[in-house]
Formats: sequence, C-alpha cells, structure tokens
Amino acid sequence: MAYTYQDYQKMYQEKLTDVAGCLALIESGDNICFGKDCNEPRTICAELHTIAPRVTDVTVLKGRSSDYGFLQNDGMKGHIITQSAFFSRGWDAPLAKGNATFVACDLYDQPYSYNAAYPRNVYIVSCTPMDENGNFQVNLSLMWEQNIWEQKTCQQKVILEVNKQLQRVKGGMEINITQVHALCDADYVPQVTPDLVPSEVEDRIGQYVADLVPDGATFQLGIGTLPNACAAHMMNKRHLGIHSEMFTNLMANMIEAGVVDGSRKNLNPGEHTFCFAGGTPHLYDFLHENENCVIRPASYVTDPRVIMANDNMISINGILEIDLTGQVCSESIGTRQYSGPGGGFDFAYGAQHSKGGRSILIMQSRTKKGQQKIKTTLTPGAQVTIPRPYADTVVTEYGVAYLKGRTLQDRCRQLIAIAHPDDREQLTKEARALNYI
Repeated sequence: MAYTYQDYQKMYQEKLTDVAGCLALIESGDNICFGKDCNEPRTICAELHTIAPRVTDVTVLKGRSSDYGFLQNDGMKGHIITQSAFFSRGWDAPLAKGNATFVACDLYDQPYSYNAAYPRNVYIVSCTPMDENGNFQVNLSLMWEQNIWEQKTCQQKVILEVNKQLQRVKGGMEINITQVHALCDADYVPQVTPDLVPSEVEDRIGQYVADLVPDGATFQLGIGTLPNACAAHMMNKRHLGIHSEMFTNLMANMIEAGVVDGSRKNLNPGEHTFCFAGGTPHLYDFLHENENCVIRPASYVTDPRVIMANDNMISINGILEIDLTGQVCSESIGTRQYSGPGGGFDFAYGAQHSKGGRSILIMQSRTKKGQQKIKTTLTPGAQVTIPRPYADTVVTEYGVAYLKGRTLQDRCRQLIAIAHPDDREQLTKEARALNYI
C-alpha cells in the first residue's frame, strides 16, 4: 500500500503518547534493547524505575551511562536488571544492589551475544524526527542497534523517543512509522563529550605515538585525554584516513584542517568510517553536514577481517596495565569491572594483520596514585583483554616497546625500559626470579 505524507502524519499522531504511555507497553519478562549514548532514550530511561512495582524479570540492554533510578535505586532487584558490556563510573552501586550485571563480549560480537541468551522483544531508541517518507533515523550509534533490529525479535514492541535536536547522518538506520507501536516527543541536547586538556605526561606519549603514524595511514583512536594527545600531535600529517569505533571532536578538526581526507584508503576511499560518535554540538552538526562521514554497524567496523582489509591500519588504544609477558588488561582493576573490552581486541588483531599496519597500546607508566602499570604479573583477578600473542607496540611517557614476534626475554627488557624509573629495579629482580631474563 502506498502511503502519503498525510498518512504518515496521521499515524504519528495516533501513536504519539507520553513517557508513561510508552512505559505502559513494558510487561514482566520483557527483554529491552535501548540505544546507546546519543541514541539512548534519556527521558524514558529516567522514568523506567517507576514500573518496577508491577513487573518482574525485565532485562535492559544499554550503554555505559548509569545515572538512572532503575540502576541506582533500591528495590529494583528481581524487577529490572541491566545487562551491559560497557561499564564506567557509577556502576559499583548497581552491581552491589543486584541491579546490574556484566556481559563479556567483544564489540564485534556484541549484538549476537546480547541476543543469544536473552532475545530482545522490545526496542527503544532516541531518534531523529520523522521525514516526508515516514522514516526516523538512529543516527549516532550503531554499536548493536542495527544488528539487533535485523534479528526481528525486537520488533514485537518498537518505542521511539523522537528528539528534535538529533540530525540525520549518512548511513544511519531507518525505522518507518508503520513499524512503530508508540512514540513520545523529546527536546534535549545530545550527550556532550567535551575535550579535556592532556597533561604534560600525556602530551609526551602523544608525540611518541604520532611518530609511529606515517602519512597516508588509516587510523583508529579510542576515547580520553591520551588519544586526544595523540590526535593533537598528528595534525602535521597528510592524507590520513579514518576507520574507527568512535568518531570524536578532534577527528572533525583533522578533517577540517585537511589532515584527514581518506584519499589513500584502499577500503572505502574518501569515506570517514565509524560506528558511534561522541562530542560537542559542533561535531554533531559536522557529521550531519559532511557526506563523507558514514556511520556503519559495529559488526562491520570492528570486524577484524574488515579492519585488516585497510592497508596501513594504525590502531591506537588506551590500556590499564600489562605484564612482562605481554598480557594486556584494559577493562578491570583486579576483579572490579571498570569498563569493557569494547573493540580493543578486534582492532589489536585486525590492525597488526593489516598490510603495513600496527596496533599501538598506550598508557602512563603509573596510575594517579603512583601504582605501577607495567607489572611482572597482572593484578590478581584482572581480565585479559588482549592475549599476549597479539600485543604489538606499547607506548608510555618513557618510550616505545616493540613486542610483536619478540622472545619473552626481549619483551621483558623492552617493557622494563619504558616502565617508571623507580619500578625498573624491582621488575628486573622479579623477572630474573621467574627466569624471564
């Protein structure tokens, strides 16, 4: 049946309700898929805890934000439990209260892992306003949103939070009004991720990293002040390309400055490829206006086979600690889940299997509390995010360690050389006791 714009507008008004009306569709046993970051339905999330008294065994799939009642309030256990592979600050209390649990999976596999044990039957996202064809767009996060949508089960209940301040981006996922069961209007600035000024130590690391990035390379950068320091020192490069999990403010700056043009990319030449974005309103305007910026599902962007298809692929990711054999932890502090694996392993594996590629792992030699981050063995309980065969190049403020293909003895010596000077003697003593050197 062919619909007119007036038909779409009529359907919109018929399905339009408030947050309470949207939440009325949630029932006991439902498995909800929320959008992530800028596509997280914030007004619906803010009220989800109110249905706890009338439901049991509702699961919620979401991203790393934690400042909602259904996560932080008492009385949620047994009613609403949140599942996520992305933790951040604020998750300790939900874990202690039984309101949250961690799902261990790489970003590439997340959509399938999330749906394997708990098939999602409810789909709730924040999206752009409807266009003349009756389509809304999930525009700034395709971490799992498109793949879970395509698995069909979640289309049993489709609820949209239509944010007037979200703008369309090339590659975004379309949802038609005919597929929607309920929607509510919203009007708020998308999640803002400001740039933080790197410290002197982080700036030094950024310089070391930039020296490892050749002109014409395709790169991936993580989030935080350390990756920002790397990007700042890459501003004198030429003809760089982007194939990255996250698209950041500084990436937009690099395109505007002519540092990034994608002209030497052999895969998707001229395209700036990413699967989610986080930054300032300027970034979101830039992505809306720039046809060369293309969002694609994480199942494509972080597939190691796709990553390695980019020649001269340079992956740059922060880590929490590394042991002298090369085992890398970038997600936990001992047994405490601090973040998640994300695309860390996917990019580490893919980049170093790229023709001319390299995986660069970055960190300061010590924590802010003065604890060493290069260790003889990982902290007890620490999760291995990148197994030692896939540790390639490690950078601290004291230099660069080249681990790929190196013997255990070589690895120990190189890592000790870039450890904090006050830690080197003890590391050497411990390495000798274990016959590492």
